[in-house]
Amino acid sequence: MRAFAYQRAADASAAVQALAASDENLPPTGAAVQVLAGGTTLIDLMKLDVMRPGTIVDINPLAPRWSQINVADGHLQLGALARMSDVASDPALQRGYPLIADSLKLAASAQLRNMATLGGNVLQRTRCSYFRDVSYANCNKRNPGSGCAAIDGFNRAHAVLGTSEQCIAAYPGDFAQALIALDAEVDVVGPSGSRTLPFAQLHRPPGATPQIETTLAPNELISGFAITGRWPRSTCRTAWCGTRASRSADLPPCRGACGKPKPCSAAPASMTRWPSARRMPPWPARSRENTMRSRSHSASAWWRAPCARPQRWRFEHVDCRARAQGQYGRARSPL
Repeated sequence: MRAFAYQRAADASAAVQALAASDENLPPTGAAVQVLAGGTTLIDLMKLDVMRPGTIVDINPLAPRWSQINVADGHLQLGALARMSDVASDPALQRGYPLIADSLKLAASAQLRNMATLGGNVLQRTRCSYFRDVSYANCNKRNPGSGCAAIDGFNRAHAVLGTSEQCIAAYPGDFAQALIALDAEVDVVGPSGSRTLPFAQLHRPPGATPQIETTLAPNELISGFAITGRWPRSTCRTAWCGTRASRSADLPPCRGACGKPKPCSAAPASMTRWPSARRMPPWPARSRENTMRSRSHSASAWWRAPCARPQRWRFEHVDCRARAQGQYGRARSPL
């Protein structure tokens, strides 16, 4: 690991000020100053020499204010520094927002969940082997303009949807799928103060600049997440599902989350999500929502259709270079 300077931020303004030393022309992922929370992604990538920050700013002193788990009056507030295991095991959250709890308790290993924070989880980097191995020079995320080795390489676990000619890496997070399904908002702090944006607008598609993964400025921090409305099991039907090659803590190549109040005959607006079918970045399936909202279904027909069994997706004979151009070969799906 390369040498680096270590700082501890006493408050949010100190953390933002420390981040202001970064080059504004660089995306947050390539900045010389990086934030340390749980460290489960950052330290790993520093050991691999993928990320090479000159300064690490520890924001764990902000935990007393940024680690809240508040479920009250039909609203959910989650701090960015709340640990995944704490949120997944919270009784009030399990009753009121089981989709959130399921997406967290089924992610990673127990050791990682005890360390990882919610803010770090949604900002985690791709698991693309070409990105994480610096012996491969061709990686547009790591070396912009160098090409994408995965397109002509081993890409079984790479993205099928939401790619570009510059990158086919898949987004690895599970928690993000649940946030999109429940129309969550993300709170951000920066030099100009605080702002809130829909979580669905946080991540950027790769396009021509896959090294820019979010809409955050280099000196902005995620402080928390908010979900408005009630999603308890008693009045709503929600589901998180994913497929894995084994029962170990590997990453599901396909995952999704969906939710709707019950009972009802048609889908209300923004109630159904199919956020990830091997895609980069996480996404809401708006066209599918519109289709379901425009129809009336019996309860049995409804739950056969929108619970999106990702294990039934089959992609056959997909040429990766054509896939990067939006041509997916023969893609079969029950949807």
